[in-house]
Amino acid sequence: MENTDFQDINEVKANMDHIYNQPDPRAYFRELKKLNYSIPDTALPIFRKIIEQVRQEEDDTVHVLDLGCSYGVNAALLKHGLSMDELYSHWGHKDLTVAGAEEVAARDKEYFTNLENPQNIEVVGLDLAENAISFAEDVGLLDDGLAVNLETGGLSTQAREALSSVDLVTSTGCVGYVTEKTFDNILPAVMAGRSPWVANFVLRMFAFDAIEETLADRGYVTEKLEGQTFLQRRFESDEEQEQALDQLRDQGIDPTHQEVDGNLVAEFFLSRPKKDVDEMPIKSLLMA
Repeated sequence: MENTDFQDINEVKANMDHIYNQPDPRAYFRELKKLNYSIPDTALPIFRKIIEQVRQEEDDTVHVLDLGCSYGVNAALLKHGLSMDELYSHWGHKDLTVAGAEEVAARDKEYFTNLENPQNIEVVGLDLAENAISFAEDVGLLDDGLAVNLETGGLSTQAREALSSVDLVTSTGCVGYVTEKTFDNILPAVMAGRSPWVANFVLRMFAFDAIEETLADRGYVTEKLEGQTFLQRRFESDEEQEQALDQLRDQGIDPTHQEVDGNLVAEFFLSRPKKDVDEMPIKSLLMA
């Protein structure tokens, strides 16, 4: 699928550009809560099972690259065991209603610093949103942040070095905004050490074929978790739902009952070196 097709599909989705790159997450999370945005919650158990497998030794730190990280949402769940409801409550607290962005950041730095980090995970976040990246770094959710557009440019030498220790690449909604170009840019950097596993939750309206081919060129085998879908969020409007269902039907994809009932849903793809797939296929890995 060409980039222009992704752009056409994105036209039918609710646009949150105006709140995605604010100095702090409050406005963004107010909108996400209205739409019951929950994909980080539903992705977390799968990411945890994968982390158990990629961790080399019991006490080893696992290094995660989270694509489309925004304000470090997946990092908050992975590192601190938080839920989306807890984050909605935290960033929607009445005490923060009139606070300035600097006060929010200062409070969050103390809050997240005092939380436990039981899984010994470090997260590098990559996103276009410079303010979101800066916030997540400042409060300690991201151990490193890369505000870069890999659809139009490449990684700096410093960024490549930051990615050389990555054990796992994750995404929970950026495929469609990013294409195989982004993956083609990051793969040489993350494969400088080991060949990390690549775990993507992808909305059903976006084809994964081109990214899968890019990964295959680097020796990866991609498996889809068959027969299972994952709730991302509610449709913002009847119009968004109607257009999204039309997109699916145009691609020969039958809408699921969840989509008909008003929800965007994703599928899960796991890409690994062939030897890892042969040793433990995806269903054995995730259903254990």
